[in-house]
Amino acid sequence: MKRIGLISDTHSFLDEAVFEHFKNCDEIWHAGDFGTGELAKRLKEKKSLKGVYGNIDGQDIRTEFPEQLVFMCEEVKVMMRHNGGYPPRYNPETKKELLIHQPQLFISGHSHILKIMFDEKLQCLHMNPGAAGKQGWHKVRTLIRFNIDGKEMKDCEVIELGSK
Repeated sequence: MKRIGLISDTHSFLDEAVFEHFKNCDEIWHAGDFGTGELAKRLKEKKSLKGVYGNIDGQDIRTEFPEQLVFMCEEVKVMMRHNGGYPPRYNPETKKELLIHQPQLFISGHSHILKIMFDEKLQCLHMNPGAAGKQGWHKVRTLIRFNIDGKEMKDCEVIELGSK
């Protein structure tokens, strides 16, 4: 079983409470818009980090993290992109990639809108952890914590970090 801490849209701000909420996680996944390489470094110092770059990320992040990541976690195929949309309103490039890779879990950020929803047509769970940073139009900073056990995604928790 893997315990995952999911975060996005930090925009160079990392609340120290994140480390407390993710202390029992095996990995941190960041769905883009880190803001700085220093922020990514701080996350990596605590846990194994997977991530993708977002539209505000500079060359330091883009050199280290790809635009899209497809990987296996336990027995679940995961696809992560920063700007992907959501069921059924994926952007065209994401829709194409979802059809090619056929993941069971699709993770995106960008919108600053927390969403966890199942796409019946693609048989894929979509997660967007909202925004953990202080920039953007969201009112509450959020994270997601969940487990992947074999083929099961379970014990999903939404964590509110407070207002921005």
